[in-house]
Amino acid sequence: MNSAQGLISAENIEKNYGKGDVLKDVSLGVLRGERIGIVGRNGGGKSTLLRILVGAEAPDSGRVSLLSGLSLGYLAQIDTFEPDATILSAIFGTSATHSWASDPKARDVLEGLFGSHRPEEIDRPIAGLSGGERRRVSLAKLLVSDHDLICLDEPTNHLDVEGVNWLATYIKRERKLAVVVITHDRWFLDEVSEKTWEVVNGGVEEYEGGYSAFVLAKAERIRQSDVESGRRNALIKKELAWLRRGAPARTTKPKFRVDAANQLISAEPPPRDSVELLNFAQNRLGKRVFELHDLTLGVAGRVLAEHINVNFAPGARYAIVGANGAGKTSFLHLLAGRLKPMAGHLQIGQTVKLAFLTQHLDELNPQWRVLEAVEEVAKSVDLGKGRELSASQLCERLGFGKDAQWTPVRDLSGGERRRLQLTRLLMEGPNVLFLDEPTNDFDVETLASLEDLLDSFAGTILVVSHDRYFLERVCDITLGFVGDNTLRDLPRGLDQYFELRSKKVNVEVEPAESKVQVEKVDRRELKKNLERVERSVARRDEQIAKLESELAGSATDYARLTQLQGDIDQLRTEKENLEQEWLVLLADLERLESK
Repeated sequence: MNSAQGLISAENIEKNYGKGDVLKDVSLGVLRGERIGIVGRNGGGKSTLLRILVGAEAPDSGRVSLLSGLSLGYLAQIDTFEPDATILSAIFGTSATHSWASDPKARDVLEGLFGSHRPEEIDRPIAGLSGGERRRVSLAKLLVSDHDLICLDEPTNHLDVEGVNWLATYIKRERKLAVVVITHDRWFLDEVSEKTWEVVNGGVEEYEGGYSAFVLAKAERIRQSDVESGRRNALIKKELAWLRRGAPARTTKPKFRVDAANQLISAEPPPRDSVELLNFAQNRLGKRVFELHDLTLGVAGRVLAEHINVNFAPGARYAIVGANGAGKTSFLHLLAGRLKPMAGHLQIGQTVKLAFLTQHLDELNPQWRVLEAVEEVAKSVDLGKGRELSASQLCERLGFGKDAQWTPVRDLSGGERRRLQLTRLLMEGPNVLFLDEPTNDFDVETLASLEDLLDSFAGTILVVSHDRYFLERVCDITLGFVGDNTLRDLPRGLDQYFELRSKKVNVEVEPAESKVQVEKVDRRELKKNLERVERSVARRDEQIAKLESELAGSATDYARLTQLQGDIDQLRTEKENLEQEWLVLLADLERLESK
């Protein structure tokens, strides 16, 4: 690639926002067809670097040079559209239908991201789309154009595992396209990257290969240097051990010698002692966690899966996978007792102590410091076998250093609030842990720390996530909603899930009688119900906003704070159920109108 044509060249870039150098004396370049992944801590300068490269932000000093005539595309973290835009107008603007409909590339992108390029799919207004659908619109707008280079800032945010898989496949196929991508999705980095930039301490360190190669190279640098702290050294060695033992196929990409790196893990045990954890989990949980007998999962009268028979074992770790709207989050709510089964029986063990990390952030007293918010739950947590972590130690494990522990809650970013939410949950000492999209807003270093912490969790874990690397690293058993109204055990994990989804193996055909009934549904009635649900969601939003405002003014009245938080949680659960109902109604209407 050294003889390849340069597309972007950055020389002696510096950037300072008044709190120290974010970037200092950074020089680098992007060649034609090159694939580069950017990693580093949140707030470390990754997005700043990308914005400077694409010209969205100016450096304080230094310069960026672009190849004459370069066609450059940029995907920011935030999706913004005109208020009255539709999917079609957001992607193609005012272009005539025939101009894009005759383009195989445009059709391929639309079918890959939306499943169809039919008018009823792409004429929908942006205003009614979910976060994942809005992300797909932004990606489609970028990918249908002929660019030499695309720069992507967290492109997999809000995408399900199928969307992430499609995007990786598409990028790998477009060999002439140069790509620079920031993402915390390590599987995606491994799939698409051939070089890794780590933004650290204001500089950029380059590594050959994707994420796995980056871990191997970092391990080699650690072996040769005593600069790294013992804690980070141990984390890198542990992840390296997993990469070599758990997923050896990942290590075929590195272009450098790995013998020295392997010496680091010659005596390194597996990431977790499953036998010890299982024994301890059985002592904490007994033999029963959740037992489902011929159970039917449904929302708003629509069946999502039926004849579910699963016995969740103490100490086992489950990945729950499926497309957006398949029922993953609803399934967790059912097990947590927030949603009733439509049929069948659910038995919950008497000793189950559940902690549920939802996709919603808890509202906390904004005056609290981080450590105070954690110690409000407990001063320490028992890990078993005489192991104990103080609130401060647990904070450090999840990225809150000594200084950061005194940061007021009101000053935390979204990712930091999510880390705080998880820390508080773990301080409760649960023996069952539900994680719904736990990797959102986390950088790769924090994810490694979280995985390390979960390695010592002696209990049952259920994870819903689009992060394939995290699922493979943390979970041992995969259950999937594959589109045939069942929840399947997938012994071969996500590879088997994608095979079933692509081949549509054994998908039951909807009975003719049911089809006739759907076709007879009055369109106007469906639209009325959609409007009714939208109004109900809007009311819940107003009520939540009102209570949150009252919450901020009740900082010293802890009894009132507890009551308000309970009311907010209830309203959020109701809103989630209404949103599920809205999705069902919309799907029925679209299916009816496509006939």
